[in-house]
Amino acid sequence: MSLARYLSLVKFSHSIFALPFALMGAWLAAGGPPSVRVLGLVVLAAVAARTAAMGFNRVVDRRIDAANPRTQGREIPAGLVSPRGAWTLVTVSSLVFVAASALLNPLCGWLSPLVLAVLLGYSFAKRFTSLVHLWLGLALGLAPPGAWLAVTGSFDGDLSLPLLLGAAVLTWVAGFDIIYSCQDEGFDAERGLHSIPARLGRRGALRLSSLLHVATVLLLAALAWRAELSWIFLIALLAAALLLIWEHSIVSPKDMSRVNMAFFTINGYVGVGLFLGTALDLWLLGGTTPMGAGL
Repeated sequence: MSLARYLSLVKFSHSIFALPFALMGAWLAAGGPPSVRVLGLVVLAAVAARTAAMGFNRVVDRRIDAANPRTQGREIPAGLVSPRGAWTLVTVSSLVFVAASALLNPLCGWLSPLVLAVLLGYSFAKRFTSLVHLWLGLALGLAPPGAWLAVTGSFDGDLSLPLLLGAAVLTWVAGFDIIYSCQDEGFDAERGLHSIPARLGRRGALRLSSLLHVATVLLLAALAWRAELSWIFLIALLAAALLLIWEHSIVSPKDMSRVNMAFFTINGYVGVGLFLGTALDLWLLGGTTPMGAGL
């Protein structure tokens, strides 16, 4: 079985969604770049956690994917990756995540199984709650606080920074996941699966998505104020806000033809742009102090 098929199974390239915000959490905690060791372990933990969650989702949803015309071509329904192979990937990735977390510090090691429970639990959420999109947002929103704890090793200091960033990621992810889920509105309703589009319809779902992304921008603005970030980050935030406006402008209840651009391309730019804005701000102007001291 080729490595490429496994990378495609978990959409490895989409690690870009969570990774920039994990790095933002680490940068804010350290007041700049963290040590090479911590940075490497944070990246390893973030990628392993996402790989485990995505692999688990593909295994658990394999029968649903096989029944949905949009997802029948995914690796497991198409016979390109066996369920056993996917389970192996999930197990190895989970162990790597726990090990990387433990190597960071004891607190991260103890918390890693709880984080895994949230990440893997997402795959069952659509079976019983329309808040599935918020669950996904929470799963990715744990990355910034996790990276903060990776640097600090404790709950000491001002935790408002990682919590604000985590909340921003939650609303951001939930917002764009609602857009993506609009493609399956009819299928979800027919199969008794829960989602915001199946519950509210596309029009109502897209309105809620817009409100969530307004909340994202407001939370990031609060982060900028709390962390005393400068105009550099504010320019990145403005660019992110404009990208989100563009994202909503290219989809409508009657036209979802550009949903992949809205979901993948634009949101990738949002995450990378915000991280670069944070890193440049801290490097050039020192917008905050380590662990949020004195804020």
